[in-house]
Amino acid sequence: QVQLVESGGGLVQAGGSLRLSCAASGRISSISLMGWYRQAPGKQRDWVAFHYSGGTTNYADPVKGRFTISRDNANNTAYLQMNSLKPEDTGVYYCNANVRLMGALRSLEYWGQGTQVTVSS
Repeated sequence: QVQLVESGGGLVQAGGSLRLSCAASGRISSISLMGWYRQAPGKQRDWVAFHYSGGTTNYADPVKGRFTISRDNANNTAYLQMNSLKPEDTGVYYCNANVRLMGALRSLEYWGQGTQVTVSS
């Protein structure tokens, strides 16, 4: 099995910054995609940013220019640097990864447990 463990959430004032981390562990052969989603209270879970193993990144429009996703492939870790935070960025942030285990023929999708980000106005 695979575990995704997020860290780095917390309370910050508007305009501030936070850096989230997501560490994947297990009998991992490769990770094709790592990404971040967020879910505000009473709303659906929305994607925030993706990082493909080849280096391509995608960002949702609300975070473009403020958030940066990066990966440390050697350590199966993804990061989300969040700058110029706004109250509407508040929510639980979830790490997501497409992981192929050793000996497996295909990748499966895994989720972390989530980390709370609260931005005060």
